[in-house]
Amino acid sequence: MLESLPFAIAISSLLGFLAGLGVGGGSLLIIWLTLVLNTEYQVARSINLLFFIPSAIIATLFRRKQGKLPFQKLIPAIIAGCICAGFFSVISKEINISLLKKLFGILLLYTGVRELFYKKKKPG
Repeated sequence: MLESLPFAIAISSLLGFLAGLGVGGGSLLIIWLTLVLNTEYQVARSINLLFFIPSAIIATLFRRKQGKLPFQKLIPAIIAGCICAGFFSVISKEINISLLKKLFGILLLYTGVRELFYKKKKPG
């Protein structure tokens, strides 16, 4: 049942919705694939990257249309993101998968705690 097409569409829709909100649908996708569907971690990472591309493009276009994404910040962020993604993809081949999983878990915990205690800064 968990691997059926309707269920996959439902989960992908939910994760796409969360990714559009900026919650981290990709991180949740990796957790879903590895813990629930028992997908190999390297395969889950690859699926996550393929999932992220259209989600990121669509979310970026909507944020841009809303005027929430200044063009001056967009291009440097894209360039830096591409360079870092390529660099760390090469490095990740040399790092033990167990260590990568632990580092990813620490990142998720840090992000979760940060979100729990985040307070919007007052302008001025």
